[in-house]
Amino acid sequence: MSESASTPVLHHYKISPFSEKVRLVLGYKGIAWRSVTVPNILPKPDVLALTGGYRKTPFLQIGADIYCDTALICEVLEHMQPQPSLYPDASKGVARVLAQWADSTLFWAAMAYNLSAKGAAALFANAPPEAAQAFSADRAAMSGGMTRLRPGDATGIYKSYLRRLSHMLDGQAFLLGGTPCVADFAAYHPVWFTRQVVPVMAGILDATPAVLAWMDRMAALGHGASEKWSAEQAIALANSSTPAALSASDVFQDDHGIPLGSAVTIAAETFGQEATQGILLAATRTRYTLRREDPRAGTVHVHFPRIGYVLRAVTA
Repeated sequence: MSESASTPVLHHYKISPFSEKVRLVLGYKGIAWRSVTVPNILPKPDVLALTGGYRKTPFLQIGADIYCDTALICEVLEHMQPQPSLYPDASKGVARVLAQWADSTLFWAAMAYNLSAKGAAALFANAPPEAAQAFSADRAAMSGGMTRLRPGDATGIYKSYLRRLSHMLDGQAFLLGGTPCVADFAAYHPVWFTRQVVPVMAGILDATPAVLAWMDRMAALGHGASEKWSAEQAIALANSSTPAALSASDVFQDDHGIPLGSAVTIAAETFGQEATQGILLAATRTRYTLRREDPRAGTVHVHFPRIGYVLRAVTA
């Protein structure tokens, strides 16, 4: 793959919290990247041309390979640029577990607080009423049968979680030591949304000055060097590229009784359950890979982590 084709393309939008997580990882690792802005609600025809169904933000593209979910994206960027590491040897298990908690439990408490009536009003203060209504309807559709915290409950829970983060920062610059790890990036993006996107809600952070100081250190990592790209350029790149060869050393871990080469779907367990359909090429210890064909993007490989995703065979 040429250097141009191997430059990662981040499909994201400015106020997406999970996008901020990946933007900071790119900055921390000093990886130059291309920036494609995607819509924050459906329809997303250019997104679906690449992912086949997955519509959450962000996703990462390298040539004709599409990586979904920020947990997997972090692993891909770690492989691309191993230093500085997101997974220090002394704490890599703890770092992954803490990151998973932050991306789920902390995130949903924070966002229920952030998008309470006061926060939502501030977020859409300069938008027409129909924009807020469309966003609310879109996220309701993505939520499916999820149980969402009420703002009053979320406020108390969020305060407790902020105190726990503060305790972790006692005597050290980052959550697990003197340098940031994947847990810092995962914990940062929900509180970033509070402070930067709905600052009217940011008073909740004042009780934890250690968290505010940590946030300043995280923000200082920056986003690195990026080049603005269009969705059309990204789709053309996929069409003109060949997906990377899968490693022969990756062992097929069959937990479903679905052989490689089968037509399958993969969808998130909870939020954003729109499925991607394709041919199962790999099911390793940590990820799935599907091959799919698109009239615009050509042959692409779409990759998902195992954790948080459901694999099903397509039945006639």
